[in-house]
Amino acid sequence: MPESLNSQPSHRPDPAPEADAYVPPKWRTEPRFPDGPSPDPAGSHHERRIRSFQPRRSRVTTGQGEALKRLWGTWGLDIDGHEVLDLKALFGGLPVVLEIGFGMGEATAQMAAADPGTGILAADVHTPGQGNLLALAERGGMTNVRVANGDAIILLREMLPPESLAGIRVYFPDPWPKARHHKRRLIQPEFLTLAASRLAPGAVLHCATDWEPYAEQMLEVLTAHPDFENTRADGGYAPRPDFRPLTRFEGQGLDKGHLVHDLLFRRTEN
Repeated sequence: MPESLNSQPSHRPDPAPEADAYVPPKWRTEPRFPDGPSPDPAGSHHERRIRSFQPRRSRVTTGQGEALKRLWGTWGLDIDGHEVLDLKALFGGLPVVLEIGFGMGEATAQMAAADPGTGILAADVHTPGQGNLLALAERGGMTNVRVANGDAIILLREMLPPESLAGIRVYFPDPWPKARHHKRRLIQPEFLTLAASRLAPGAVLHCATDWEPYAEQMLEVLTAHPDFENTRADGGYAPRPDFRPLTRFEGQGLDKGHLVHDLLFRRTEN
């Protein structure tokens, strides 16, 4: 029998959400820049997997916010997992290097300025850094930079064609120093298999870290992976190449006595 329109509302509690239902945190769904980066670009592609990054909420300066509003529609893209990118169209036919995690973008901008013949697809989740990199690129007239907002794993797996990248750069990723958090580190065998599938044969994966135990793990898993070979004949770490700038973050680590290790591994031809 249908309930009367005048019946009293039920006081029964709402049913509990399904155990695997994903409810994004409020800060991830609030639009901060309506025409800029989405707070949760791949929400519909959410997966229950361990993340290698921790999104942080921090203040966006006036200049960064203006750059996001002005430039995102031209030089920015959300990692939503909905379509495969046409890198040739996006970068005007330039070879493209993916940079995963660029902080505030100073080093990315320097590399883009020094090598205008290479496109840099720079991926990060930090909104102030995204705005800062866009502002730096505009100021320097660097049209070879595109800023991608979101999870680099989704970008690699769902939005980049096979063998489409001329290189991948992972500079100073979160070392997750506690033993129980090591599973969150980005450089793991599964990531390397995915990265290798998107790198052209002969392309280089370049990692750098100032956390020595993480450098040791990187060297171990890269050396063991069949799709990569060390560019160093001695099988060890590489000196910092001239094209990688000395970053402010790196300088702080050096001031604390940290050793910085670079690893350059080439995608094998097989």
